[in-house]
Amino acid sequence: MAATKHAQQIKQDSQEYLTTALLQLLENKDLAEITIAQVVRRAGVSRMAFYRNFETLSDVLTAYFKPQIDARFNDIMTNTPQDQKIAALGQFFTDMTDTFNLAAKRGFEPIIQTVFNENMATFYKETINWNDISVAQQTYWVKFMSAGVYAIWREWLSNGQKESIEAIHEILAMFQQSTLAALKE
Repeated sequence: MAATKHAQQIKQDSQEYLTTALLQLLENKDLAEITIAQVVRRAGVSRMAFYRNFETLSDVLTAYFKPQIDARFNDIMTNTPQDQKIAALGQFFTDMTDTFNLAAKRGFEPIIQTVFNENMATFYKETINWNDISVAQQTYWVKFMSAGVYAIWREWLSNGQKESIEAIHEILAMFQQSTLAALKE
């Protein structure tokens, strides 16, 4: 039993060292320029330790960001009143500005966007009244809206948040309501 706990601790430590090393390298290099050899050297672990934990560098980033993003969405879904969920989502984007900017700058934005889209699918399934909308329409609408929400927030953040958060909420609400109304016609 003690050996198992020790092995688990070593595995967790290796994951943390590898993640920290990759995030440090991303401060100055694009993801496409970073090699596993650079990450393991910086982390002070073996290449085998890397492959015991991950298959790719993208897996390292997913393992790091997914629990954080999932936790924020879970908090929004379970602890935020219905009429404040969009505002809470806006706060999520504001809080994640540095991460989104780094992801865009260093070439790992698709990882962040994939995790975001997965969470938006859950968000919409739990917050939208799907009466009179087929499963196929729901599926495509969620994909469309998730990508659109991400793009709007991303544009807002990259342009220095010139518009008020309320204006962004109004735009999102308008798109959501009009596209849902179009589906119901």
